Amino acid sequence: MTVFTNFLRSLLLTIVFSFSLPMLLVGGFLLVVSLLAHIPGLQGINEAIAQQIIHFLATFGSGTPLRGLFVISLTCSFVGALFDVYAYYRCQILRIDS
Repeated sequence: MTVFTNFLRSLLLTIVFSFSLPMLLVGGFLLVVSLLAHIPGLQGINEAIAQQIIHFLATFGSGTPLRGLFVISLTCSFVGALFDVYAYYRCQILRIDS
């Protein structure tokens, strides 16, 4: 029973971290871009970069950037969960073989 609870705990942590990482990366990048906008002469470039990021997110979110960020985060979460299940399976197979 403890193996199953360890697996569920590992799977839940993987899902949570895989979901939050894209949000933190995109949010951090937008924060850096907005902070760089305070440097004289870089306002136009930073605005163009931020606009391209928003447009990229809106592509995945049917026109809404926030929905696009959620779609990307959910996809990363799903892939992380699949990888965790695969790693658990490989660990169990290697434990049985040896």
